[in-house]
Amino acid sequence: MKKLTFLIASALSAAVAFSAPYPVSAEQHEPTKADNTKMNKQESKEETAEQQKGKKSDREMTRNIRRAVVKNKSLSTYAHNVKIIARDGMVTLKGPVRSEKEKQIVEQAAARVAGKGKVTNELEVTPKKAD
Repeated sequence: MKKLTFLIASALSAAVAFSAPYPVSAEQHEPTKADNTKMNKQESKEETAEQQKGKKSDREMTRNIRRAVVKNKSLSTYAHNVKIIARDGMVTLKGPVRSEKEKQIVEQAAARVAGKGKVTNELEVTPKKAD
């Protein structure tokens, strides 16, 4: 019985020791800034998705373009998250993508929905940084 009690006490001590929080430096608590933070600040004076009018046709267009972009699994997360701004039937694309090919694919998806000549492509190629 003494051995069993000793084993249980040892196991509990180890569990408490391993579950205790360890000191973490302040650097580990700082959130990683998004890659396009500077770009977002610059755009604050320009047209943004929040300024998109409430027209049902513009909302539908934005939704359909977003669906087409997200459906394409060959695109990066960056491309899936570009800003799509529809106003009065015209579409503006903004944000970073990983390659020139992604830039073209997103623009083509928008043009299929909005129509030829109704898309302004302001996407910027931001290649993945080497580790």
